[in-house]
Amino acid sequence: MVTPDQIKQYIEAGLDCTVLEVQGDGHHFDAVIVSPGFSGKSRVAQHQLVYKVLGDRMREEIHALSMKTFSPEEWAAR
Repeated sequence: MVTPDQIKQYIEAGLDCTVLEVQGDGHHFDAVIVSPGFSGKSRVAQHQLVYKVLGDRMREEIHALSMKTFSPEEWAAR
C-alpha cells in the first residue's frame, strides 16, 4: 500500500515544489501542491503536469488523488 510520504517523494522527483503536502489513508489522498511550473497554466494543465509526473502509478498504486494546485503567485494571493 502506498503512503502519503511515497506520493510526496514521487511528485518531488519530477516537479519543483515550493509547498507540497500530501495526506491520505492508503486509498484516498489529498495534496496541496505549489510549483513555479504551474505559473501561467490553467488548473487542468496544472493537474495534467502532476499526472504526468506520477505516470503509471496513478493506475497501479494511487487510486484516488484530490489535488489543489497553485502557482507561487496564486498561493501568495489566496
